[in-house]
Amino acid sequence: MAKKILFVITSHDKITEEIVTGFWLEELAAPYYAFKEKGYKLTLASPRGGKVPIDPKSISGEEELEQAKEVIGKCEDTLPLHEVNTEEYDAIFLPGGHGTMFDFPENIHLIQAIQSYAAAGKVVAAVCHGPAGLVNVKDQDGKPLVAGKRVAAFTDSEEAAVQLVEHMPFLLESRLRELGAQVHTVEDWHPHVEVDGTLVTGQNPQSSVAVANEVIKLLN
Repeated sequence: MAKKILFVITSHDKITEEIVTGFWLEELAAPYYAFKEKGYKLTLASPRGGKVPIDPKSISGEEELEQAKEVIGKCEDTLPLHEVNTEEYDAIFLPGGHGTMFDFPENIHLIQAIQSYAAAGKVVAAVCHGPAGLVNVKDQDGKPLVAGKRVAAFTDSEEAAVQLVEHMPFLLESRLRELGAQVHTVEDWHPHVEVDGTLVTGQNPQSSVAVANEVIKLLN
């Protein structure tokens, strides 16, 4: 049986009236193609369903758009997360992009899905701002899921570098630390992945392929 992976992608497209956002293309496309090569069955869902917004800053040029053509096509019509039977999947993968900071943390369907995956020992993976989806998830004892766990996520330093600190509802690295996570970081924009049991997290876009590879190891 082919492994099944559920991608959950942000539906949120604006930080302010002037600053548009969405998901970060590499953080979806690189894992998508890595998993496709393994023959996994892939489903794309989002909080609202339908078309999901690509952060225009994540598109390096025509070559990247051409390489990602298949996955971009699938982004035109994602499933609404509340309509997905999440129990059918072996892993859940949360690509980042600043949009996730606004619609992932409070999404009850995402929280419930991650809680059930964690309880069942299934793979939960997130990269860059994707771990925003973990901040309100509890373990079976009612404690924060990330408490005591080794995690990586977009750092406060990287947020400062892109000059969006003042526009974020919270700083992701700081929030994870407040929840008791052991947040491990490397220099800005360097690939970095943490694996703690079946929880796989990556620091930034540069970590996308490495996160996917760790998911593949766990699923095998």
